[in-house]
Amino acid sequence: MNLTHRTLLAGVGLLALAACGTESATGGSRAAESRDGTRAAVPAPAKQRPVDALPGMPPVLDPKDVYAADRPNKLSPVVKDFPSRVYVPNTESDTVSVIDPKTYKIIETIPVGRQPQHVVPSWDLKTLWVNNNRGHTLTPIDPKTGKAGKEVKVHDPYNLYFTPHGKYAVVMASLDRELVFRDPHTMKRVKTEPVTCYGVNHADFSLDGRYFIVSCEFSGELLKVDTQKMKVVGQQKLPFEGAMPQDVKVSPDGKRFYIADMMAHGMWVLDGDKFDKPTLLPTGKGCHGLYVSRDSREMYVSNRGEGSVSVFDFTKNRLTKKWHLPEGGSPDMGGVSADGKVLWLSGRYDAEVYAIDTRTGEQLARIPVGSGPHGLAVYPQPGRYSLGHTGIFR
Repeated sequence: MNLTHRTLLAGVGLLALAACGTESATGGSRAAESRDGTRAAVPAPAKQRPVDALPGMPPVLDPKDVYAADRPNKLSPVVKDFPSRVYVPNTESDTVSVIDPKTYKIIETIPVGRQPQHVVPSWDLKTLWVNNNRGHTLTPIDPKTGKAGKEVKVHDPYNLYFTPHGKYAVVMASLDRELVFRDPHTMKRVKTEPVTCYGVNHADFSLDGRYFIVSCEFSGELLKVDTQKMKVVGQQKLPFEGAMPQDVKVSPDGKRFYIADMMAHGMWVLDGDKFDKPTLLPTGKGCHGLYVSRDSREMYVSNRGEGSVSVFDFTKNRLTKKWHLPEGGSPDMGGVSADGKVLWLSGRYDAEVYAIDTRTGEQLARIPVGSGPHGLAVYPQPGRYSLGHTGIFR
């Protein structure tokens, strides 16, 4: 067969392919002719429905993955020039240890208020807020310079979140038994929502941002809160005697919420939309913190009571690995490095911080810090905006 003949045949083949099974101008399916001459309808590709999101919330990048903006090193222009640091609040030393992740060395110790619990990135990514729980203040840190600013008076700030549209900060006032909605910059009180459970502490938001799930540590309960109305719309007791729920994380597809429980030694799996009875997935003793990998495929689960990290595969819907810290430890709260290669966790009862390789589970470093290290923040991280805690980014 000569070149001209081959070229003609190839052109005919391309024309035939172009005529088969293509979508019509009206968006419907077109008929494709088979070898026996019959014609069968070829369905048009399924179209993704736009997410009916909370008004004012940045558009969802991918309806199948709420963490689509959190890919490795995909830093916002706001934070791209910030130095990479690990900020460790030491609850019993009233300080924040600042670690250089390249050297694993403490480069600064910042004095803050009484009992700092978490270091929380602001919605606009420009400020880190240290939650001085018993000091009843928030200490702002400029992540560009690493310098602390003037404390802001806020009562009982155990933890801090931000609504997806950036209009409010939400203070988890654990002992006050309140969710306090505040101005995200001045922290001036806007609305107080009293709760009947004890120990509100952790939360995460739905895919559309219209509600969030809150854990109540001391009464073993969960709340469902309407974001726009700033109102509790659901409440339930976990089906386990002595339940003590901790961290909360939504699945990439937004269909499930995972709630760590340090007394049930596993994660509760909850349908947030239905807010019906959750099921328990055992992970390890003292299940505490939940952190999603940069490719949205896995979630790292810290088991504080046994010095281990379980790895949960979202697609397989099961645990696939467990990493044990050499010499044990008490892995608590933390975050994943910007490149996704290192999981950083505080050692709550061992006055240390752990750096763990996310590919192998190998302990890369064990760094002595102040007493009672808790909600450490790795910063900066990828994402367009922060929902709070130690870094929940969208």
